Amino acid sequence: MAKAGHPVSPLAPAAFPDLPVIDGVEFASAAAGVKYQGRTDVTLIRIAEGAQIAGAFTKSSTRAACVLDNQAKLAMGGSADQGAAIIVNSGNANAFTGARGQESVNAVTGAVASELGIPAAHVFSSSTGVIGEPLPHERIVKVIGDLARRLDRAGAADAARAIMTTDTFPKGASATVAGEGGEIRIAGIAKGSGMIAPDMATMLVYIFTDARIPAGLLQQALDGGLGSSFNAITVDSDTSTSDALILAATGRSAAAGITSLESPVGQAFAEALHRVMRELAHLVVRDGEGATKFVEIRVTGAASDADARKVARAIADSPLVKTAIAGEDANWGRIVMAVGKSGASADRDRLTICFGDMILAENGWRAEGYDEGRASAYMKNQELLISVDLGLGEGAQTMWTCDLTHGYIDINADYRS
Repeated sequence: MAKAGHPVSPLAPAAFPDLPVIDGVEFASAAAGVKYQGRTDVTLIRIAEGAQIAGAFTKSSTRAACVLDNQAKLAMGGSADQGAAIIVNSGNANAFTGARGQESVNAVTGAVASELGIPAAHVFSSSTGVIGEPLPHERIVKVIGDLARRLDRAGAADAARAIMTTDTFPKGASATVAGEGGEIRIAGIAKGSGMIAPDMATMLVYIFTDARIPAGLLQQALDGGLGSSFNAITVDSDTSTSDALILAATGRSAAAGITSLESPVGQAFAEALHRVMRELAHLVVRDGEGATKFVEIRVTGAASDADARKVARAIADSPLVKTAIAGEDANWGRIVMAVGKSGASADRDRLTICFGDMILAENGWRAEGYDEGRASAYMKNQELLISVDLGLGEGAQTMWTCDLTHGYIDINADYRS
């Protein structure tokens, strides 16, 4: 039987968005019984010939076999003249599984290549779930024929559900850009809820566009958005072994090709792509395991951007800060603590801390107009802004996180049972 799901996050959107169809991309999902019977857990995505592929992956030293395989394939070039495919399973991460891990990847991607008539070098795979258990790849191979027969351009929503693990809702986002001679569409899906920390990529993400753009520029556009999206979120400070982002451009738009990211259309495309990336990243935080609060950490006035990032990360990852937020406690002293431990340059007498539009601390002391009741009332909001200005320079960084509740323990204490 399928394991009972967790209550939908209170921070979830009202519904899955109506994603635009991307010409040249098709989806199909099935229940293969990778871990649970009766649960849709495998997704196949076919990408038409002539596609350009880019990607970003976890930097974990214990990367899963599928991540290593994807990186090796992309290193050979991102042009997929004969088409490409992505096969994803949930329930098993195929990580720390020794030589068998690559054997499983070869079996699954080889079966997809054979069924779709494309090179195995252009079949990418992802696995998410339990680490250290052999992937029962024969169960996935068994349903590939059925998946291939049911490929559908309108199947993105089902695919977003099939890749979920502890997620409580499917995640999708889209954007449209006015190109020269036509529209350029972008649509993406993602999964992620726990084991989320900024070390690209912090989940599984698949983004598609009909833009006509070479693989090199596509990769540049992707890289340019990581620092303000997937590398700017954290749920629990833990980096996964399996995280991957794959971006595919089918070239089917009527708009003229993008030949430079400096051109007006190139800039508009990159900005739209980054908006989609950021929205998907925010959805992951909103579905953080046990989360009840969505929190923006905004750091300014640091001696450098690197220092600002250290401070933002220290605040966003701090269990003391996150539990105070869960308890709706305006304990700004924990922000002081996090700044101090971050390793960034800081001066007590130049530090300013705000919750929302309220100044809580400045000039080395509690702010003169500090109102405990007003600050406590603010903490009851579902969405919070914590701002820190270090007063030392121009460095800045924004990160997003969630609170840490007992729900996180409940989910992870019996994750394998």
